[in-house]
Amino acid sequence: MAPTVELRRITKRFGTVVANDGLDFSVEPGEVHALLGENGAGKSTLTRILYGLSQPDDGELLVDGTSVRFSSPKDAMAAGIGMVTQEFSLVAPMTVTENVMLSTLGFGRFDRVAARSRVVEVATRVGIAVDPDARVGDLSVGERQRVEILKALNRECRVLVLDEPTAVLVPQDADALFDTIRALTADGLGVVFISHKLHEVTAIADRVTVIRRGRNVATRPAAGLEPRAIAALMVGAEVGDAIDDEVELAAVLGAPLPHRDDAGADHPTGAAGPEPVLDLVDVGLDSDGVTRLDGVALRVHGGEIVGVAGVSGNGQTELVQVLSGTAPATRGRVIVAGRDVTAADPLARLAAGLGRITEDRKGSVVPDLTVEQNLVLEDLDSFRRGRWFVDRRRVREHTRALIEQFDIRADATAPVRTLSGGNMQKVLLARALARQPKVLVASQPTRGLDVGACEYVHGQLRSVRDRGGGVLLISEDLDELLALADRIVVMVGGRIVGETSGADATPESVGLMMTGAGVPA
Repeated sequence: MAPTVELRRITKRFGTVVANDGLDFSVEPGEVHALLGENGAGKSTLTRILYGLSQPDDGELLVDGTSVRFSSPKDAMAAGIGMVTQEFSLVAPMTVTENVMLSTLGFGRFDRVAARSRVVEVATRVGIAVDPDARVGDLSVGERQRVEILKALNRECRVLVLDEPTAVLVPQDADALFDTIRALTADGLGVVFISHKLHEVTAIADRVTVIRRGRNVATRPAAGLEPRAIAALMVGAEVGDAIDDEVELAAVLGAPLPHRDDAGADHPTGAAGPEPVLDLVDVGLDSDGVTRLDGVALRVHGGEIVGVAGVSGNGQTELVQVLSGTAPATRGRVIVAGRDVTAADPLARLAAGLGRITEDRKGSVVPDLTVEQNLVLEDLDSFRRGRWFVDRRRVREHTRALIEQFDIRADATAPVRTLSGGNMQKVLLARALARQPKVLVASQPTRGLDVGACEYVHGQLRSVRDRGGGVLLISEDLDELLALADRIVVMVGGRIVGETSGADATPESVGLMMTGAGVPA
């Protein structure tokens, strides 16, 4: 039997850059084929070609053994290809139901009752909880990703491309999604599975293809393939050379281990400094008549990483907004390094010692400005010459130093929109850490990043802790929290419902709290 989809000798160039270099990739009926590689390896370009968003310069695309050419996603969908991309294609003012049904609508009357029932049925089958009547513009990033999954499955596709599908799910829900994928593949659905959680890849995939620098370096059966071996293939080195710290390897592979310092001793939970660098006192936030945050009390000391776990949509986004000063707290106080900043604007909070990295990576930069301009955007006063002018020489020197220090692989004059996700995240890290913040609020800092970029970000977060700063890490990646955090608090319904030390936390115990069960008395 011919593969459902086959890409042969695919080549795609962007100017002098070869994104895909003679790549071969196929999806058999009923299989899960994992597509892996670092950011910039060529995964996105290959899947864009598969979905009709881009056309190859050379090579051939076949469906059921017949050569085809997709000039648009409409062609791909008609051939049974579905895709959930990292860049969402949702209409914010519309409801979840309207967004899911949008691509399937024809002429005539729209039966809202039937459409809503259809969305509920698909959501139940997939095992993802979502409000069919919610307006998409009111949803968090994680909730929007769930809507994209529902959109793809609603079209009854034969091949489904899933890009980081479990990034917003607790372990129990991820297990349910895997059960659903297995049920769908048993009926002949082919799945292209992209994930940086390599233990998930080995658990769900039938085959694994690793690409590096636009080329296919390995296609192997997943059975018996160790995550360490996959990591080595992705970075092009022996694992011991590429990931030389077992804690970092744990973070990459999703297998939490104790924190360790440079001497190899356990990093003891509770070794934080005596003075809090961030103190939230009974913080509440009301919006549109709805309580988004309710009595949040949280303290972060210097020298510790505090993780915030929770199913997407339980107040994490609003917590970051309140801390950053983009949404004023309705009640309570926010104190940074002893200074009450509850009523302060974002720049005043930066001056008080708060650094922040928000979950919307592209929304935190000005895409058409250069790397250099984005790096100094929040601190222009430090580079003024007189009242009206910016000292460009000092800006260039500052930028050159940050590019070297943070290994930003881009020219200072390049528009930041041209950077890969990993390099864009390095720009945000460099901008935040250059000020030596007393506390860093990092929201979803590795979402969508590859093995090497995750490793780098994790190292930077630890460096803040090791120099005596505090880190509040908000992440929907439970493995990341278990690998990095000294303490973990859990949010449900805008409240903190539980806390555990990093040493005592397990995926099962924290996952239960995230669902509202298993909360300590």
